[in-house]
Amino acid sequence: MLDRLRLWNGYLRRHVRLVACGGTALTLLGFKESTKDIDLMVPEAKEYEQLIRMLTSIGYRRTTENGWRTEDIFIFDIYRGNCVHTTELVESPFDEGNHTVVENLSRIELSVLNDYDLIITKLFRGTAVDFDDCLALAKGRRGTLDFGKLKKRFRETASYAVGEDRINKNLDIFLERLKEEGYGR
Repeated sequence: MLDRLRLWNGYLRRHVRLVACGGTALTLLGFKESTKDIDLMVPEAKEYEQLIRMLTSIGYRRTTENGWRTEDIFIFDIYRGNCVHTTELVESPFDEGNHTVVENLSRIELSVLNDYDLIITKLFRGTAVDFDDCLALAKGRRGTLDFGKLKKRFRETASYAVGEDRINKNLDIFLERLKEEGYGR
């Protein structure tokens, strides 16, 4: 993935900030060995449009609502704004403390999303893999995650979503699983 971003960097004319989310962020953080696709947010609309124009000019095509690929095996899911899939974050990933820069190229800055929003966006989807990913992150960050902060931020994000009750149950299930495994508070 980083080699691909270095290639993109050579084609871009202006600076673009990308925020890795989902399994991609967990892989970059060392909590997951690999991921089936590459999930990136582009919170700024102008930067998103510039990136998509460049990708189209070098042969990428849209394969799903957010998915872009060329002839290779990589699918890049590129989310515009403060959204991951259908989850809209309550704060910008660029607000202080909401991302960590992992690679800074001349025109591309790659960050990873903060732990709280990673868990929130994964649990909103709520697949078995998403729960496992969240458990791996929480266990890996043992002692540094503030579960009170997670609950508050999760519930606030869920209050804006369709299916709020179902989504909130995902958090309850996650916290119960953590507790069962000796990690919850």
